[in-house]
Amino acid sequence: MEPVQGKHFSITDPQNVNTVIYQIKETEKEFQDMNSPKFTLERLKCRQEFVGQNKKKTFFVDAPKNDGNQLVILSFGQDRVVVNMGILNRNEVKISRKPVPIKFDTLYYDKETEYKEIQYTPDMKRPITIIDPETTEEVKPVLYYDKETNEVKGKCKLKPYKSYFAFEIREDKK
Repeated sequence: MEPVQGKHFSITDPQNVNTVIYQIKETEKEFQDMNSPKFTLERLKCRQEFVGQNKKKTFFVDAPKNDGNQLVILSFGQDRVVVNMGILNRNEVKISRKPVPIKFDTLYYDKETEYKEIQYTPDMKRPITIIDPETTEEVKPVLYYDKETNEVKGKCKLKPYKSYFAFEIREDKK
């Protein structure tokens, strides 16, 4: 049997709260010159079990980095989202006190529409994530090839009269 190389950590969600965690990844050096976003997002897989009225979630990081893995922790409650930044460093998760540039919006449309185009890196990773706050599931983009720009892009179809949470990690230019 092959040894497991990843790390895991657990959190407990109280009733009516659902936490999802994303890992921030820097775009590979060979793709950075190609008009690709500097950072992409990867949702961590988790296992869930009930402990009384609460949910204990164990999150998994497949390839922990020696200098730590940056995390975005999103806790969805009734009519609000709490955003925390953290780092998985060795065997512990530390919540960051220094803010990391994160842009997020609540999206809402009166009619069915397609959200703006989402740019992908050549290895098919994206910098923007759109989440349905009721289910905490990602809205998956439909991929297409843009012949004019010679890039793979995606579009998300949003339901009318429904709110969505969208966020993106950007480089701080300061």
